[in-house]
Amino acid sequence: MTEQQTTEPQATEPRTSDPETSRTAMVFPGMGPFRFTDVGEFLLTNPHARRRLAIADEVVGYSVFDRYRQSDADEEAQYTAHTQIAFLTVCLSLADWAEETLGERPELCAGPSFGQRAAVTYAGSLPFEETVRLTAELARCEEEYFRQEHREAVTHCVIHTPEERLQEALAELDAEGEWHDVSGYIDQGFYLVSLREPVLDRFKKRIGELGGYNMYTMWPPVHAPAFGALRRKAEEVLGTFEVADPKLPVVADQNGELLTGADGVRTMLLDTFDRPIRWPDMVETMREQGITKVCIAGPDNLFGRVNRTVDNFEVVAIDARKAMRPRVRQRSARRARR
Repeated sequence: MTEQQTTEPQATEPRTSDPETSRTAMVFPGMGPFRFTDVGEFLLTNPHARRRLAIADEVVGYSVFDRYRQSDADEEAQYTAHTQIAFLTVCLSLADWAEETLGERPELCAGPSFGQRAAVTYAGSLPFEETVRLTAELARCEEEYFRQEHREAVTHCVIHTPEERLQEALAELDAEGEWHDVSGYIDQGFYLVSLREPVLDRFKKRIGELGGYNMYTMWPPVHAPAFGALRRKAEEVLGTFEVADPKLPVVADQNGELLTGADGVRTMLLDTFDRPIRWPDMVETMREQGITKVCIAGPDNLFGRVNRTVDNFEVVAIDARKAMRPRVRQRSARRARR
């Protein structure tokens, strides 16, 4: 399940960098609700997307594009295997386009939350077809797990909520004997919290009373330390895949570690199930590596907009609308010459 976003992170004016000294990171966003109307034409017409979709279709045995289009209006299908594969395809195809058309040459890559799947593929640790297969198998794994365990759990986003106020709300849940985990640290006052859906409305109300704001709620829930058994199931799945050393360094989304070997990449892929993501740590690592510009490749209304990002980097949004725009200008120019 998902809920409509009630407010958005407020970003300050983005920085710009000197092209001669700029060092770039390719960042693949975490997966939030995204609509077929926003990416459908790109998937259908962009040559990079068409090539990757053909590979994905062969791996899973059905048309990812058709299933994504047919299920777009169904909120319950927003995180199904075919939707995840469509998101993965969009992100990697946009990175392909940015390299070919914009000449972007990243020094490293990163991918918070689900974005790590695209990051490890872009970095060369897993071929695209293997990442598609892994995504489909892990989606089935999660579905089976949450059908039996933590059946009422969801993950909820809160913003403009100082840490002490969040801890106050969580302490009240503790006093009631209610389970909760912090699943993500996104920015100052911006957190992901996993808890039981029956207490969600009360928690949201309390956040509002404490001066914070509520964004959307995600199911299946993510990145919670309580999901250790899910990690063990995922480890069995990942054990059938061969993970290679990345050709580009990858920034781990749990602690900001710079990964250059296969073991680190494999650990990151498993840590995502039971360790919270820490975007501030990722930002700090990219700063330490001299990164001045981040290209956000994929549908994103979060990581490229928060203050932690725009205060430290020039942010280039690589989205489907931007990728389609040059084609329109080229056609218009040809008509003008005639």
